[in-house]
Amino acid sequence: MLKIGLTGNIGSGKTIVSKIFELLGIPVFYADDAAKTVMVTDQVLINGIKSAFGDESYFADGALNRKYIADIVFNNNEQLAKLNSLVHPATFRAFDKWVSEIKNTPYVLKEAALLFESDSYKMCDYSIMVQAPLETRIKRVMQRDGLTRAEVESRNSKQFSEEKKAKLADYIIKNDDVHLVIPQVLALHNKFLSLAH
Repeated sequence: MLKIGLTGNIGSGKTIVSKIFELLGIPVFYADDAAKTVMVTDQVLINGIKSAFGDESYFADGALNRKYIADIVFNNNEQLAKLNSLVHPATFRAFDKWVSEIKNTPYVLKEAALLFESDSYKMCDYSIMVQAPLETRIKRVMQRDGLTRAEVESRNSKQFSEEKKAKLADYIIKNDDVHLVIPQVLALHNKFLSLAH
């Protein structure tokens, strides 16, 4: 079973691309959702967060104190890197467990915003990057999430540049309102099916 990583900078449309793969019957692991889950279920991670950021990282009922954590890491790259160094390995463990439970599929997809930044692309056989022009991406996110341009640009700046990701990616899907996305996904789907056999 092949493992395919899928990424793209904020607003690129990687989730839409993931959904098309899902319609083709391909299981998709959403790393960002999994990261939220492991922060309240993976005891090794919970202990790590408490020891790094204090017991007040969690409420008495075991829920993550998101605001407390966000206030610590929001404008502090060092603290954010510390948090990521705890969360990423737990997400990798969740991915490995998820893969081990999947049967009868030629390949699976791992959708991750920080596929290259976290080095998790190294756990995949191939990687896909969804690309869209910066201006298009900013407009999409402002409409979708109700954020200001500055907020979108700030989030985008925390990711590798598109140029850097494009060099690391094996395949690129253009989601720029010019190229049709579905034919690009179908072409890759057929390629992965042939590679898996």
